[in-house]
Amino acid sequence: MGKRLIQQRRGRGTFTYRAHSHKSKGKIINNPLKNTNEKYIRGRVTDLIHCAQHGGPLAELRYDNKEIALIAAPNNIRVGQEISYGERSPVEIGNTLALKDIPEGIPICNIETSPGKISFCRSSGSCARIIAKFPDKIIIQLPSKKQKKLNPECKATIGTIAASGRKEKPFVKAGKKHFLMRAKGKLYPRTSGLKMNAVDHPFGSGRGKNVGKPKNAPRFAPPGRNVGLIRARRTGRKK
Repeated sequence: MGKRLIQQRRGRGTFTYRAHSHKSKGKIINNPLKNTNEKYIRGRVTDLIHCAQHGGPLAELRYDNKEIALIAAPNNIRVGQEISYGERSPVEIGNTLALKDIPEGIPICNIETSPGKISFCRSSGSCARIIAKFPDKIIIQLPSKKQKKLNPECKATIGTIAASGRKEKPFVKAGKKHFLMRAKGKLYPRTSGLKMNAVDHPFGSGRGKNVGKPKNAPRFAPPGRNVGLIRARRTGRKK
């Protein structure tokens, strides 16, 4: 009897494949005016936090109304720095403004897809830029060069996420890579299907790197067989 494939075990959600979110320092959220009618508030950076679940450091913000928020820390932000949130905020690193109030070409991060929900540019070294502004929409360019249309009322933080050189340092040895993958709840090292036995994987028991069969699985293949390339919608020369 064969074993479950890696993707099947990951879907089942056992401890080996489960993200260790219980070790996270907190959820990235920044909306201090959600329960008020105010449109501007000031605060201060109280701490910079290392979190294994995030690529860059987190900044803890404490606002004048006693609200505490966590965001991915922009580069050059420091403990004790005064920050602001809302309409009258100056365009300075660490401040959060609506997209309609941010000039074009300024690097921004912690971008909301809908008011109150931060979704884009939260990983280390990432930032986006506004390339066009209209009364009913704002067009931004993401790090992938993809363009996105957003609500002008969505907020964003001025700056680029810190720790941009995180991936430049090599691991050198497998032990350090092991601890990184362990902190994120990922399986490491991962064995290629070609190196397995035939009982363990559909591509196993081959000679070297030769699969020995087409990688395209049948359209109605059962889960244990459905590995490899997605089946083509049609084959042959187009008439």
